[in-house]
Amino acid sequence: MSDTSVLATVGDFFGEVWDRATSAAPAPSSAVVLVTALVALAVVVVTPVWRVARNVVTIAHEGAHGVVALLCGRSLAGIRLHSDTSGLTVSRGKARGPGMVATAFAGYVGPGVLGLGAAWLTSRGYGVGVLWLLLVALVLLLVQIRNWFGLLSVVVTGALLFVVTWWLDVQWQVEVAYTVTWFLLLGAVRPVVELQAERRRGRARTSDADLLAHLTRLPGLFWVVVFGLVTLGCLVLGGSWLRR
Repeated sequence: MSDTSVLATVGDFFGEVWDRATSAAPAPSSAVVLVTALVALAVVVVTPVWRVARNVVTIAHEGAHGVVALLCGRSLAGIRLHSDTSGLTVSRGKARGPGMVATAFAGYVGPGVLGLGAAWLTSRGYGVGVLWLLLVALVLLLVQIRNWFGLLSVVVTGALLFVVTWWLDVQWQVEVAYTVTWFLLLGAVRPVVELQAERRRGRARTSDADLLAHLTRLPGLFWVVVFGLVTLGCLVLGGSWLRR
């Protein structure tokens, strides 16, 4: 195949992706929206399923740390995702100050804020575009992963998204987008509850809340409450958009 043919094929691929991502699709019925919400809720509350699905929330959590670190002028040294659904994002910069506070704060609220943005786009007919944006975000995140389990988690998640965006009908893609969005909104809340439960048992002394307590001298519980308020706010607002 000549270089011209290869370029034409690549151009056609990205042209089709752009058309799919930017084309508004009809909104599903209220019944379908309710079903997608119930499916997402089941994933969050059924613990054996949650233990697997929580890896997606961890990806969003650590990705939020990384994005905010870069926005604050810090350099990103790498991200690790672990099989126990914990993670670690390492950035370089000042050990204290607003940039470090913002970076530490971003993790627990990140999945909810991402879900809120996805809800805004999905409710306006761009659910397919949301799936493609998430896929692009995973590709960008991939270059920062520094361990094998993290690499596997991101690749598997990205592969599943690609299958949905490339081979399923638009109607199914929209329904998946609603389910994923509900999952991000609902799934952002449970880790905050789990965090405080671990802190109460004395098992989370190096958590984001405790790091923020060290950086700001405000108690860790204060930050847990703020995490909870932000994630619940995203759920309420994003849910109201999806139910329209």
